[in-house]
Amino acid sequence: MEWVKLKHIFTADNHSDWMYSHGANPVFKELEDGTCRVFFTCRDKMSKSHIAYLDLDFDNDFEIINISKSPVLAPGELGLFDDSGVVMGCFQEIAGEDYLYYLGWNLKVTVPWLNTIGLAKYNKETEAYEKVSKAPIMDRSNEDPFSISYPFVLFENGIFKMWYGTNLTWGEEQSKMNHVFKYAESRDGIQWERTNKIVVDLEHEGEYALSKPWVIKDAETYKMWYSYRASKKSDKYRIGYAESKDGIEWVRMDDNVGIDVSNNGWDSDMISYPCVFDYKGQRYMLYTGNDYGKAGFGIAVLKS
Repeated sequence: MEWVKLKHIFTADNHSDWMYSHGANPVFKELEDGTCRVFFTCRDKMSKSHIAYLDLDFDNDFEIINISKSPVLAPGELGLFDDSGVVMGCFQEIAGEDYLYYLGWNLKVTVPWLNTIGLAKYNKETEAYEKVSKAPIMDRSNEDPFSISYPFVLFENGIFKMWYGTNLTWGEEQSKMNHVFKYAESRDGIQWERTNKIVVDLEHEGEYALSKPWVIKDAETYKMWYSYRASKKSDKYRIGYAESKDGIEWVRMDDNVGIDVSNNGWDSDMISYPCVFDYKGQRYMLYTGNDYGKAGFGIAVLKS
């Protein structure tokens, strides 16, 4: 596998009060009219995260032809699970309707943050995504007592399958969190049964976090791209890769991922939060650059 980097697409850079900085967690979605839309996470002047979008012209060097004038989703009111920010997760169609899974987060006192998983539904009348609840659809539980993160949801054979991140612990240092991937299933995409099974575990020496899984099924093989931190090479995020025959037992193949940091520039220190998708016969990857997306996001194509 080899990815060819094509372009640095966007970073907010004081675009507006609510889109003041960052461009992270990009997710591709082709609209019914053929528009190529990328949803992403930005931050306001108080560093609270919002979800925005931009439209790209794939036939003209990925030129930006439109940027959202208002947030797709904004932080919740004070005290709610997403009052510090909302972060882009993934999309899934449920009973013919368009749902957006997202991460909601709170700043905490004894630990740095608390992440949970929220859900929004697209309203065709208002042409907007609307949160389905003031509470998360997946919160802390006996299986996941500390913090959970970025969901990826795939529908297959009548079952919604979710891979998500979870802390195994908190420690005096962030590097003690031991953040791994677990698996859950649902019949309706809203109520989830957790298996409490770690499906992708830490592997590298010094590694303490896996983040934002992205899964594609090619023929009989599940393929997952994700971020991992840290390794012998660096304590910053890199993009990893794993394969599975059943979606449960995964083999990590990080050395085969085919993409790494650049020698210089916007993605020379960190790459993370991949979104892999097929468009017009080619496979692309959107990914986040330095400083958790403060340097924005870009696009690469899989070399044939």
